[in-house]
Amino acid sequence: MTAAATSAPTVLIIDDEMGILDTIRILLKNEGFIPYTALGGKKGLEQIAALKPDLILTDVRMPDVTGLDILASVRAHDPEAVVILMTAQASLQSAIGAVNNGAFYYIQKPFKNEELVTIVRRAAEHRTLRRENKTLKAEMKRRDKSARPIGASKPWLDALHVAESVAGTDSTVLLQGESGTGKEVVARYIHDLSARATKPFLSINCGALPESLLESELFGHVKGSFTGATRDKEGLFFAAGEGTFLLDEIGETTPATQVKLLRVLQQREVIPVGATEAKPVTARVIAATNRDLEEEIKRGNFRSDLYYRLNVISIVLPPLRTRPDDIQLLSDSFLKRAGEVRGEAPRILAADALEAMQRYSWPGNVRELENALERAAILVKGDTIPLSALPERVVAPKSDPLVSDAVQANPTLDTIERAYILWVLENEGGNKPRTAEVLGIDPSTLYRKLSRYGLPT
Repeated sequence: MTAAATSAPTVLIIDDEMGILDTIRILLKNEGFIPYTALGGKKGLEQIAALKPDLILTDVRMPDVTGLDILASVRAHDPEAVVILMTAQASLQSAIGAVNNGAFYYIQKPFKNEELVTIVRRAAEHRTLRRENKTLKAEMKRRDKSARPIGASKPWLDALHVAESVAGTDSTVLLQGESGTGKEVVARYIHDLSARATKPFLSINCGALPESLLESELFGHVKGSFTGATRDKEGLFFAAGEGTFLLDEIGETTPATQVKLLRVLQQREVIPVGATEAKPVTARVIAATNRDLEEEIKRGNFRSDLYYRLNVISIVLPPLRTRPDDIQLLSDSFLKRAGEVRGEAPRILAADALEAMQRYSWPGNVRELENALERAAILVKGDTIPLSALPERVVAPKSDPLVSDAVQANPTLDTIERAYILWVLENEGGNKPRTAEVLGIDPSTLYRKLSRYGLPT
């Protein structure tokens, strides 16, 4: 039973004397609190992890694990935790030190019952106010449209609407889209709008590390578990705490890693490499990929059970070529940022430069746009960025990149697939059900591919 499961405040009482535990438990229960007890500091830490109480009332002097140890541990995982310390040997110096380290109050034994109840009530009110403030701040963020990722086109706003709708839940989200479309930006946006906004946001590119190193980063390891493991390491799933953890490029993981990721999502726990005991996972998981995972499942490269665990809420981010009207908004933002970095006024785009950028297909999407403008801002000395400052590929693009790119030397599979879908679609007169039949795929899969490649849907 956790604090969230009831409206009455839960209090965990920690002491190494059973008589004191029973006395305080009965006192607080009669005053409307829901008390739990733990005999000793070690048991107290276990109960804190299991119960997540609203308030913690702990003795200072206990063998093995002291009240100050408990305070430090609790504050490290939850900076807003409300901890009251009790001791029979109080001094002004120790009281000041405890409060400076994050204790809500420092009470000396023996105390009067009404004194303790008053302090616990004040602590409960303090906890309630903190929660209300956090909720208010989250709601203000939701209403602050200036915090939205930049864009005004319908496909982009549709994607953001889903992100905003799911932000207040703990559901797993799968972000899909080509490289550079802003998947991490949207993941951070979801985190910022959630009740977890004050907690960590961590991310890892699953395709950037070899399997053995990736598993160590994800799940952690214990000392001596492999060559070079000279100390215990906390994995990112655990380090994210009650925040958000983004698994970027999830489609690049190996089958062995996918099995372990599935366990994390099913059991909500991780087992560090070389360890035998599991650690609980409380972080929200967001996954991102530029691959069509349903196609990867058919090819035997991705587990279907993991896909269904990840695909609770799916958000497909549109490629930049399908939202040309957003190019000016994005450009203005990037140029403003570049100016701020250099302490200069932001440069503006010449009209013909903007027209060329809106005609270009941007295979690298928003990331390519940002890089092109950063380059131009560095090279140009005046206030205006002319057409000539843009990369040659933007100034003079190929007449039909969807088709001509497919016959270039060593085209990518995506390039070939995109060109082939376009060719079949044109041959079938735009008839999408017939096109899907010719391609041997479901109509729903065809629509996803059309959206992914920026073709008419």
